[in-house]
Amino acid sequence: MRARPRVRGQQARPARPLRNPAASLDGVTAKTFRFAAQAAPEGADQWLAIARRAEALGYSSLLMPDGMQLPSPLPALAVAAGATTTLRVGTWVLASPLRPARLAAWDAHTLSLLSGGRFELGIGTGRPEVAADAVRLLGQPEMTVAQRLARVEQTIDALRELDGERHTPVLLAAGGPRSQALAAAKADIVTLAVGPFADRAEVASLVAGVREAAGARGDDLEFAAPVFVVGDDAPPWLLRFLGTDMAALIARDSLMILRGTPAQMADELRRRRDTLGISYFSVNGMFIEQFAPVAELLAGR
Repeated sequence: MRARPRVRGQQARPARPLRNPAASLDGVTAKTFRFAAQAAPEGADQWLAIARRAEALGYSSLLMPDGMQLPSPLPALAVAAGATTTLRVGTWVLASPLRPARLAAWDAHTLSLLSGGRFELGIGTGRPEVAADAVRLLGQPEMTVAQRLARVEQTIDALRELDGERHTPVLLAAGGPRSQALAAAKADIVTLAVGPFADRAEVASLVAGVREAAGARGDDLEFAAPVFVVGDDAPPWLLRFLGTDMAALIARDSLMILRGTPAQMADELRRRRDTLGISYFSVNGMFIEQFAPVAELLAGR
């Protein structure tokens, strides 16, 4: 699984609804699959072990969430990059309220530089509780959602300025229309911030809308999505995070789970790429061994 090429693009048009969203996927060259392990450090030995294991299993990337209840992701990812040779590292996703834009860009540029270009900056506006922690624990000013999104854009712009000829890939978590428009204009990778019960037609429409809004650079965008559960069982903490249970996820055909044999799961991911336009999947770290045969079946495809 190769690192994605450098992408540069023009300013996008404002997002607008599509009459036939699926049609915008016609003629789009399918992206090569990429798979990321998503995890957080619990200690030095565990963190280095999961980074090295993800690399050995053929995962493209190791991604880490952001939040004050966790270790800071940027130094943690620097350690992971230093312990590996080909594994990409990235944030999924950096919460804009926690850091001034220039500081976040400076750290991201530094990690990109010192990892030999193996860093991907994932960034978004952050969950409401993270925004509250930024005020309560860090003394950051209270920010509206619009202000948090403006900081996302400021961070991307500052990173591009610091990068110069270097190009650090940016993944943007896009929820509403304004964040989707920003993703169309300035992101390299887009993950759509939808709930566990978003159906396939909704996701296909959102992907097609972002791709159309991106104009000439739309075909270059890479779309990413999380896989929280592989198989039929999930730990209680994960179900609490998703706010549901396995029976409901299965009954509603949730795109956040993947079930069946390795061959069946590989076929399902091909369907998701062909019909939804998603080719980059982040897999919950507790399932990376279980998912590895699927990644092997789809490697380089």
